[in-house]
Amino acid sequence: MDRYRTRRLRTALLALTAAGGLLLTGCGTSDTGDHSSTDRANGATGFPAPAYTQGSGEQNDESRATAPDHLSTFALDVDTASYGYARRALADGQRPDPSTIRPEEFVNSFRQDYRRPDGNGFTVTVDGARTDEKDWSLVRVGLATRNARDQHGERPPAALTFVIDISGSMGEPGRLDLAQKSLDVMTDRLRDDDSVALVTFSDQAETVLPMTRLGGHRGEIHDAVDSLEPTYSTNLAAGVETGYATAVDGLRKGATNRVVLVSDALANDGDTDPDSILERIDGARREHGITLFGVGVGSDYGDALMERLADRGDGHTTYVSTADDARKVFCEELPKNIDLTARDAKAQVAFDPETVTAFHLVGYDDRRVADDDFRDDRVDGGEVGPGHTVTALYAVRTRPGHSGHLATATVRWLDPDTRTPHEKSGQMEAAGLQDDLWTSPYGLQVAAVAAYFADDLRTGDDRWNALPAAPSLGELADHARDAAAARGDKAVRDLAEAIDQASELTEPTG
Repeated sequence: MDRYRTRRLRTALLALTAAGGLLLTGCGTSDTGDHSSTDRANGATGFPAPAYTQGSGEQNDESRATAPDHLSTFALDVDTASYGYARRALADGQRPDPSTIRPEEFVNSFRQDYRRPDGNGFTVTVDGARTDEKDWSLVRVGLATRNARDQHGERPPAALTFVIDISGSMGEPGRLDLAQKSLDVMTDRLRDDDSVALVTFSDQAETVLPMTRLGGHRGEIHDAVDSLEPTYSTNLAAGVETGYATAVDGLRKGATNRVVLVSDALANDGDTDPDSILERIDGARREHGITLFGVGVGSDYGDALMERLADRGDGHTTYVSTADDARKVFCEELPKNIDLTARDAKAQVAFDPETVTAFHLVGYDDRRVADDDFRDDRVDGGEVGPGHTVTALYAVRTRPGHSGHLATATVRWLDPDTRTPHEKSGQMEAAGLQDDLWTSPYGLQVAAVAAYFADDLRTGDDRWNALPAAPSLGELADHARDAAAARGDKAVRDLAEAIDQASELTEPTG
């Protein structure tokens, strides 16, 4: 058994990171087109996705060998909170808890320059490069929605219910004060026909401001935001319940109705059972289509609970620790998330067993979907808005000397208004793999650095990794600095700094 297979066996037993799926498209070619579900009863063109019976789901030392299971399926995800929280922990001189590391959120924290569609739906871009590990490559798959419309241009009006944690822990600098400053700026930037409601919670929840149109009422909204002060304990369940009730009361037809939860998610009062809290979200999601945007704050942060809330609420999470972070989230990310381009988006890839002997999706551990549920539109997928890109990486082992067809992938989503299903398919050839990862396109290098970094934070000092040919942290930081210098990319410079901080924390002392 080769070195990488040995590492993968250990990784499978401890991390269960090899499930999920991926969308792949032709290298250097355009998408094969948009099709209704009736046109794609058996997968994509080229190498079709045959009928498949889901097995036990257990991984073996072949790292999901492609015979007989050559399919992989997952729900799309645009969360980034894991990377933001890891940066905060490292800046405070601590390695983040491995359980909070979700590699796909590291990878998706960086801007990519994928081609975008003109309307709703997706474009799919794929490239890849070989690593120093024999026969192993990294394949980057990029999915992009249309550009976000200008906040003053054409888009549906927004009905946003802000649920703000004002518990005692929110008095720490960089929590409630940061949220207030950002909400004030955002209030000035939203349109007159947008609406805002404000709910606060500590030991109890209170609707401070019912759903209110911004036109003619901005001063009233500013006053409500500026009046917030930290008080007692954290009854997150009460906040969620009151927030969704306020959103339902202020529901606007034809608008994007969304709850924005700002909290450290450290529930310590009232109902603290995650499943019970999640049920409160699930009802509003199913009955009214209200989605959730979770904004995490604080050095102590309930990452797992916030992520589960967002997943159940058909939304996503991010994390803020600085004024720049908050300004980006509330003034850039939130406005572009007012619109929605796809509901219940899922992807499935069929690897060609003639070319691929093993494959492994990096991250997406809790976004797995059973292969035979891919076209079951009752099964929840991911909600994606305009201006988003989704990047996923695969470690792929090819048969020596094979340069033929690598994989065919199909992406499925529902129209956000009519819920009509659509699919787009694409293919990739092994001949498109570049010879060296570190001379490959800029975006692929950055995605690889982010994935390797997350991999290191999950595995700690034990130097086996889920990815092939893992560089040292010092080498990763150098790769990040080189990439940042080539584009003047501040976000990638920050990545290099975070890797340096992690390297210092793992160096022997004494």
